[in-house]
Amino acid sequence: MSLQNIYNYFEELDDFDLDEKGRERFPRRNPKKLPMSEQVFLSKQDDSRASFKFTYQAARFEAWWLLDSLGELYEHQWISDVLRRVRGGKEASVYQCRAGTAIPGGGLAAAKVYRPRMLRNLKNDASYREGRSDLDAEGRQVINDGDLHAMAKRTAYGEELRHTSWIAYEFTTLQELRAAGADVPEAYAMTKNAILMGYIGDFGTAAPTLSEISLDHEEAQSLYERVIRNLQIMLARGRIHGDLSAYNILYWDGDITLIDFPQVVSPEGNRNAFRIFERDVIRICEYFSKQGVHTKPRKLAADLWTANGYKLRQEVDIRLLDADDPRDRALWQEQKRGR
Repeated sequence: MSLQNIYNYFEELDDFDLDEKGRERFPRRNPKKLPMSEQVFLSKQDDSRASFKFTYQAARFEAWWLLDSLGELYEHQWISDVLRRVRGGKEASVYQCRAGTAIPGGGLAAAKVYRPRMLRNLKNDASYREGRSDLDAEGRQVINDGDLHAMAKRTAYGEELRHTSWIAYEFTTLQELRAAGADVPEAYAMTKNAILMGYIGDFGTAAPTLSEISLDHEEAQSLYERVIRNLQIMLARGRIHGDLSAYNILYWDGDITLIDFPQVVSPEGNRNAFRIFERDVIRICEYFSKQGVHTKPRKLAADLWTANGYKLRQEVDIRLLDADDPRDRALWQEQKRGR
């Protein structure tokens, strides 16, 4: 199958819409009517996982992609079924799954399935990776010289390793932050292309993001303080979310859950760290300010940063500066003079 066909399939997946019951409003093509070359491609994904027949009526390319990404979770009894897609995105999609016997208590689980490496849409990921060690599929630091060389040269194999590292950072961060008491999903298992975690919501409804919720002042103040507590926990554990906003926080029954951590940044070793952290704080404060909470985002960011022993003065990547902001222009001029 050509790369262009893969692009076309995922573009079609982007066009899917969900009705009020979470069902997709997009007509599907009968797999038996696919061109022969595509039928052969799909059949090659079936092998030992042929018994994995999920309830979710996946379309075209999506069906084999789910099988390839989640088959290992099925084989190891982490999940027993895929019920529906609850969230789509340029980076990954999230599916509601029925938990398998490997998850105590059963119930539901959420599978975050990443897109193929060549279709990931995160811009400037180098600015997030700076200062991070690369991780393998087991969450361990990559130390093999051949692997490190392949990643540095951006070979096809090296790019696969970088893709794995990106996913491993989210998985290990979820485990570490949850153990530290942060409001994040429980991370159960990781495959080469997916993370299985706790599901937030109920059978019929996935938890909405905070951006979809209007809060009264009392609840807004309480949740604002809860988010700040999570920022403190992350900094204490040497983690910055890197893309935090009301769109990356789930709301359910009065509680919040922070999600989407692949781009997590280390406060030390990354010259953009404070700038990225400050941006996270500003975005959070923008939401809560609209809910009636009094905020001082830049002061808050600086206070949290220094309270955890980090220095404010850092060199900032030009890609993170706003040419229309006088403060950013002054900062860039100051950095140039110091070189």
